[in-house]
Formats: sequence, C-alpha cells, structure tokens
Amino acid sequence: MLIYILFAIGFVMLAKGADVLVSGASAIARRFNISEMVVGLTIVSMGTSMPELIVNVLASLKGQPDLAIGNIFGSNVANVLLIIGITAIICPLPLRRSTILSEIPFSLIATLLVGFLANVAIFQNKPTMMITRTEGLVLLFFFLLFMAYIFIAKTNKDPEIQDSPSMSMPKAVIFVLIGIFALFLGGKWVVDGAVNIAQYFGLSESFIGLTIVAIGTSLPELVTSVLAAYRKNIDIAVGNVIGSNIFNLLWILGITAVVNPIPFNLINNFDVMVMIASSTLLILVLPFGHKNAIGRVNGVFFVLLYAAYLVFLIYRG
Repeated sequence: MLIYILFAIGFVMLAKGADVLVSGASAIARRFNISEMVVGLTIVSMGTSMPELIVNVLASLKGQPDLAIGNIFGSNVANVLLIIGITAIICPLPLRRSTILSEIPFSLIATLLVGFLANVAIFQNKPTMMITRTEGLVLLFFFLLFMAYIFIAKTNKDPEIQDSPSMSMPKAVIFVLIGIFALFLGGKWVVDGAVNIAQYFGLSESFIGLTIVAIGTSLPELVTSVLAAYRKNIDIAVGNVIGSNIFNLLWILGITAVVNPIPFNLINNFDVMVMIASSTLLILVLPFGHKNAIGRVNGVFFVLLYAAYLVFLIYRG
C-alpha cells in the first residue's frame, strides 16, 4: 500500500518540482539578462520535460526500457492530443508562421529520426532492435542543432529590455536545488510504483509507460499550457508543448540511450506513427479554423482522438 501512496505523491512532486525549478531557473536567467523568449523556448520547455528525463534515466538504470520508451512516446502523444486539445477548448490557439514552418516540422523530423534509428537493425539484418549509445549521440547532436536554431532566431531580432529578477539569486538557487531534489525523488517513486502496478495487474511496462506514467509526467506541460491559454499567452501555450516534444525525443531519449542502450519492440512502431499523425494534425486542422488557429472544435476532436488511442492501448494490453 505504501508504494502506491508514494506513487501518487511522486506525480505531485514531479509537477511541483518542475514548477519550482522553472521559477528558480527563470529568475537566474533574468539576473543574467537572458531574454524571455529564450527562457521560454529553453528553460521552460526543459523544465517541464524534467519529469520525463528523471523517470527515463531511472527506468533505464533499473533495466525497464519498455517503461522508458513508453513514457516518451506516450508523453508526446498526450502533449499534442490531450494538452493542446484541452488548451484549445479553453482558448483558440492561433499558430505563428514560424511555428507552422519551423518548430512543427522540426518536431516531425525528430519523430522520424527516432523511428528510423529504432528500426535501423531491420536494414542491417541484426537480431535485436535498439537505440544504441551511438544513436543516442546522434539524437543529442540534433538537439544541439535545435538549440542553435533558437539562438540564431533570437539574435536576428532586436534585443529586449529585461524586467528585474523576481527573486534574489540565493533564493533562485535554492528553488533550483529543491526542484531537482523533488524531481529525483518523485521520479523514483513513480518508476517504482509503475513497475509494481504492472507486475501486480499483469500489465506490460510499455502499457504503464504509455498511459499512467506518460500522463503523469505531462502534468507540468498541462498546467503551463492551460494557465498560459487562460492568460491569453498563446505563444507559451503552444511553444511549450512543441518544444517539450522535441526535448523529449532528442534530449531525453538521447541521454537515456547514452546511459544504457534502449531495446525497441516492433509493436512500438504504431506509437511512432501516432506521434507523426498527431503532429501532422496540428497543421492539417488549420484550414478549418479561424486565422490559422486551432479552434475549440479542433480541441474537442483532439481529446476524442486521445481517448480512442487510450482505448486501443487497453485493447492491445
């Protein structure tokens, strides 16, 4: 019973830990006069992706690769269909031209790259499929390209005058340390609880990762995007999700593979296809919205698609 209680508490610590970490890191960034745009595209997206990173690294070290893969794939599907869907229901989401032409295509490229690297063993007639350490480094290289894109895109614009830091440097550092500790402890409890639930109910680790753990580690993205939409800050609401998806695939999966090569099951290719389809939908629904926006009807459609995906996962087991 205790491990299930800690499992639930772990999700709360993941969400709160990411929030505290982002607050502290953002204050430090403002202290060093780093622009809000760069903070949003890097620190906020990276901070809301920290639960996935902690869960994945711990799962990999504990020898649960299916949980690690399921967590990333499930989180990315939940980010687009569930979080964008709920956010669009709250407030229609107009997409910037750069988002349509750059960030979403980059997310699709990242998904295709992961799918290719995971299946490369088929073309080499190897007996097992996995994402190796070398392929993990390839993912990290593309992540660096994404960071370079953010830097170049920002330096092409006029510099912005920064607001004064919202907290002192010592307080900001304490927030960062507390956030990291909460993420580590919460991640450990979530991984331990997920494995026990899978074993007790006879469920696969992949199923637990794609559903319960994926939704749980997506809580920071959900809270961030919903609050941003409520405050009419659309760029953060959309950018947070797309940026987090890119971070999940390139940064987190790359680090996880470098720590320990990740075996890949052929059945997960369907989840890769769902990731590709959900990201493509972000563009396909735009002609049906007002002024290149993901409207409330689209949001309801996205949530229903996610519900159908969950039903399929339950049927698949």
